[in-house]
Amino acid sequence: MGLFDFFKKKKENLHYAKVVNGLSPIFSQFGKDIYASDVVQQALNCIIREMKKLDPQHVKRDNRGYEVSVNDGIQNVLRNPNPLMTTSDFIEKIVWQLFFNYNSFIVPVWGNGGRLEELWPVQPTQVDFLEDASGEYFIKLRFANNYEGTMRYSDIIHVRYNFSINEFMGGDSSGQPNHDALLKTLELNNIMLEGVGKALRSSFAINGIVKYNTLLDGAKTEKALEELTTALKNNESGFLPLDIKGEFIPFNRQIAMVDDATLKFIDEKILRNFGVPLHILTGAYNKSEYEAFYQKTLEPLIISLSQAFTKAIFSKREADGYGHEIRFYAKELNFMTTAEKINYFTLLSNVGAVTINELRVGMGMKPVEDETIGNTLIMSKNFGSVESVKDMDKNKEGGNGNG
Repeated sequence: MGLFDFFKKKKENLHYAKVVNGLSPIFSQFGKDIYASDVVQQALNCIIREMKKLDPQHVKRDNRGYEVSVNDGIQNVLRNPNPLMTTSDFIEKIVWQLFFNYNSFIVPVWGNGGRLEELWPVQPTQVDFLEDASGEYFIKLRFANNYEGTMRYSDIIHVRYNFSINEFMGGDSSGQPNHDALLKTLELNNIMLEGVGKALRSSFAINGIVKYNTLLDGAKTEKALEELTTALKNNESGFLPLDIKGEFIPFNRQIAMVDDATLKFIDEKILRNFGVPLHILTGAYNKSEYEAFYQKTLEPLIISLSQAFTKAIFSKREADGYGHEIRFYAKELNFMTTAEKINYFTLLSNVGAVTINELRVGMGMKPVEDETIGNTLIMSKNFGSVESVKDMDKNKEGGNGNG
């Protein structure tokens, strides 16, 4: 079953969903274009380049809360979401759409036997929320080519950003990004850039005049101008000789450029809208600065992705009863150095306070599939299990006692 076949299932007896605030549950996508700004593009690129490093995994929690990796059909789709995209392409598309529209929609395509086959990010131009007589919600998506389809809302992955006023969509009350405040800053930034451009152009304009203290006819004026132009082109010393008839009168032009502090203030004011500090943008950050960026900006997005995928792909019974989840592991985003991680896990393993899977996940790797192995507590004596280390110590003590 393909993506469009999935939409062809006919839904009848649907009406627009009730909205508490009285607004219509019909939302057109695409807000004002703030993405022409180079600073905005650079800020979003910082976030999206980091998010592309995520490793989505199907995991299962046991009754003790330990995670184990599940290598099944769902995991295969996470590794290869659809015929057109790699995993990093897929994540990049989702996050770009999230910042463009404050809403990102992904359609899971299920095959025979309820097997997940593909995941498709879609970009509708209009979204309608509907409900049937039983109160179940449906979502109707209309696209730029006028194709439209309706499906159960619980079957679609819907990731929201700035989910505040509207009941269904991220963004403002109309379900769109509200960039009014940011647009004012971008306008100010544009005015400054135009001013700098005009100042540079002005610096190449006429800088003075040459007054000839005699009367010249038209032909002599043309010849004098030609000689002056030639002298300017050939001049390398910075000094221009003139005879007694000529007098150079400079224009006292004062070109005002924008100072560094003002430019930095405007850039940082724009960047704050996206939670990207200037040192992150330039790459001149240290470990603690990246840790703050991760916790403030990246981690909330990662949590939103994980929970939205889990909610749509698994039933309530599978998620709550059996602990199935989709987790986006930040393997390449960890801000601790390798040496710091080794010291951290060495401390935990000294007292038998860490399992194999906790160690693997902490180092940014997926947990092992075997629950017995993965959830075994380890100690630092060659990283054996707690029980084996205890047995080894008992045997050593027994041997010393008999000796």
